[in-house]
Amino acid sequence: MNEDKFDAIIVGGGLAGLSAAIVLARAEKSVLVIERGDYCGAKNMTGGRLYGHSLEKIIPNFAESAPIERVVKKEKISLMTADGALDIGYSSSKLSSRPENASYTVLRGKFDQWLADQAMEAGADVIPGIIVEKLLMEDGRVVGVEATGEEMYADVVILADGVNSLLAQQLGLKKELEPHQVAVGAKEVLRLGEDVINQRFGLRGNEGLAWLSAGDPSDGSFGGGLLYTNKDTVSIGVVATLSDIGHSELSVPQMLDRFKEHPAIAPYIEGGVPIEYSGHLVPEEGYGMIPELVGDGVLVTGDAAGFCINLGYTVRGMDFAIESGRLAAEAVLRAHEAGDFSAQTLSVYKTLLDGSFVMRDMKQFKGFPAILTERAVFEDIPEIADNVCAKLFSVDGEPSDGVIMYAVNAIAQKTSARQLVDMITRILEAF
Repeated sequence: MNEDKFDAIIVGGGLAGLSAAIVLARAEKSVLVIERGDYCGAKNMTGGRLYGHSLEKIIPNFAESAPIERVVKKEKISLMTADGALDIGYSSSKLSSRPENASYTVLRGKFDQWLADQAMEAGADVIPGIIVEKLLMEDGRVVGVEATGEEMYADVVILADGVNSLLAQQLGLKKELEPHQVAVGAKEVLRLGEDVINQRFGLRGNEGLAWLSAGDPSDGSFGGGLLYTNKDTVSIGVVATLSDIGHSELSVPQMLDRFKEHPAIAPYIEGGVPIEYSGHLVPEEGYGMIPELVGDGVLVTGDAAGFCINLGYTVRGMDFAIESGRLAAEAVLRAHEAGDFSAQTLSVYKTLLDGSFVMRDMKQFKGFPAILTERAVFEDIPEIADNVCAKLFSVDGEPSDGVIMYAVNAIAQKTSARQLVDMITRILEAF
């Protein structure tokens, strides 16, 4: 390892850290990426969907060489009760008409290793299997890191060490996580075979499906289920907000087992062979959990910065991580030009973020996490939808008051008109 000071040390070999490393290394800066996992991607877990637009800026047409699984051509959203599901589906070539608007299913273990290779080809040093214990300080400024007893110095340290960034907490940039700010996720990867997946999910070639579910998957807790089709496997998982875990008697792994047995899910994954199981904390509060992003000699990116949005119909975090990593690198390059690594100079990072889709989207949907703490979304609405659909599609020869009146009565039994109006108003305000 080079004993000299680095231009930048990046803590975390995920999408944010590696994106920053590629940009800096291409600018001929000396970069060290320190990853605590045995390899980049070993500790990283997401549902498995990457919106490609942000990585296109760094590696144009990356999908031609990256280990993507499938191109998402079908969307599916379900409201589930114990034995029913109201599904909303959409499929169109518009979902992937250009590289900039395409999204892909990925397995992070493979994908992050590929991205690490891109960083090393650009000239960055990537060292896995090392834990950074603390940040080195001089005169109130971050000047490096200490890892496994070794001190390494840099002009700037970029923290890309995940949602529970202890290093950012050590600096006082970030507070200790509150239970309502994060969800606990459990995910399993099941091998089914490419032909089986295409047949069961109605896919062709490299077409993929993204499927999100609410209600029964989390047993009425704040959370939901997910399923993504990979090339010859499916990623299936459940997330539940940490502060609401006690609402159900089931643990998150038990919720996942139950979700896999749901009558709307089980036929799709029958015979699947488990090849991977993982658990992770997921940023959940959105704009409200963004910490201080800049300090003297230090920047915070990706999940460590809370850059994640769960909108119910889609979950975004990977595109935010990549873009925030790229913009952090741009800020570091400007600081090198100025020869000044103070918080004042590095604050151009916040200016760049404010002008990007990252902060615009985080602000636009800042009210949405409150919607996902409405119990009705996970209990009442799925049950109402189930009852109304059962009435709509059942014919038994008995007299009927009509579907509209049945729906009104079903809603009235679960919630008052005022509560319904308030909830709809909050949903509209969140957008």
